[in-house]
Amino acid sequence: MLHTDSTADRRDLVNLRELIRGSTLYPGDEGFEEACSGWLLTVVHRPAAVVVAADVGDVAAAVRFAAEAGLPVAVQSTGHGPSVPADGAVFIATGELRELSVDPRAGTARLGAGLRWGEVLSAAAEHGLAPLCGSSGQVGVMGYLTGGGLPVTGRTYGFAADYVRSLDIVTADGLLRTVSATQEPDLFWAARGGKSNFGVVVAAEIELLPLRAVYGGQLSYPVADRGHAAHVLGSYLAWAKEQPEEMSSSVTLMRLPDAPQLPEEFRGRSFVQVRVVYTGDEEQGARLVEPLRALGPEKDTCGAMPYTQITEIYQDPKNPVMVHLRSALLRELDDEAVEELVSLIDPSRLGGPFPGIELRHLGGALNRAPGRPHAVGTQGAAFHLWLRLPAPAEQAGAARTAADQVLERLRRWDTGAMLPGFLFDHDSAPERVMRAYTEANYQRLAALKATYDPNQLFRINHNIPPLADGERTRS
Repeated sequence: MLHTDSTADRRDLVNLRELIRGSTLYPGDEGFEEACSGWLLTVVHRPAAVVVAADVGDVAAAVRFAAEAGLPVAVQSTGHGPSVPADGAVFIATGELRELSVDPRAGTARLGAGLRWGEVLSAAAEHGLAPLCGSSGQVGVMGYLTGGGLPVTGRTYGFAADYVRSLDIVTADGLLRTVSATQEPDLFWAARGGKSNFGVVVAAEIELLPLRAVYGGQLSYPVADRGHAAHVLGSYLAWAKEQPEEMSSSVTLMRLPDAPQLPEEFRGRSFVQVRVVYTGDEEQGARLVEPLRALGPEKDTCGAMPYTQITEIYQDPKNPVMVHLRSALLRELDDEAVEELVSLIDPSRLGGPFPGIELRHLGGALNRAPGRPHAVGTQGAAFHLWLRLPAPAEQAGAARTAADQVLERLRRWDTGAMLPGFLFDHDSAPERVMRAYTEANYQRLAALKATYDPNQLFRINHNIPPLADGERTRS
């Protein structure tokens, strides 16, 4: 029941503390702001209450409380992926749910919602095994898995969601359900790609790979002018087309300000950076990378490495950042696309914006149907674009405008699709969320939302509204 009386709301919120074994924090309490902050500082949460769950029972109690009080539920583990401010919500922090066990015989791991990938990498490596993680060891496991998970070895193995065996999820009725391909398979399908639309995922069982080492690293090319940048980028794109599925790669274009907080080697310079991960043997990996080395990188870290170091290739920031994030799925890029892209990092330009544009090469296993179907897919795209723009509070509006302008300039190569794990800012609006799924998958997700969360308890996210009775097409 939705309370309209503010006194009743306050009374209910006070009662919440009595139901929780962990911490319940209200605005003004010590630790409140820290508990609901995260890595992405451009999204500020102002929830009605924060529940720092000590166990699954706390999560279920908080969900039941919110449903009874008519308050929405927001969920956060590490804070890497917030897209919508959790204003007025019951904010469930799952960072204390830290179960971690590896079964080397089965080749699986059981993960609590509060873990980060760096921890899983270390635990799995003790048994010669590896999880399909992304580019940062700091990212939380559950938001990554429920968004599909785009691994740095994705062309070889596909999405991380392909390797999820089961999920423990607290649904809107406050019940804990274990879902898998044989147990509530529709919910299992929806939760892998639907993020937090269907409940609070508190644990997962995933398959691990017998992968001890890879060949990988970064090649960094400072560019003095647009012509040089176009040569490096065009050469990379031609090289990427010829690579086997064992080679996953990305290229990043950066233009950096002449700012004192940056290392001197980066100040006021533009770069094209190529990152590679090859899952075959070292000798073949070195041969495949040789054409990139022939382009004369200033920095070359490529070589054989333990899989535990795979996230060091990308050097993602470990501390909280104030950036504006956008994404898109692109088709194959031609010479005109190269010119548009390098114009964005033209070193002769004065002033901002200062974009970081990553193009992750897709294809291979990412474009094939998974063994355990889920709601995630590349929809045939050739590249995933990941745009990052510095967005200090006083320049947030300008950063959004600049990001829109970048995407508009690349519209000719935009497939119109997106990945559900990369929906930020106004990409989390329902009409844009549709782009993250095929039409059939979106309809199925909306129908399942009507089954499992008809009252939209879980709407502080990239929301998928429940399908209305009798509705057959997208509104």
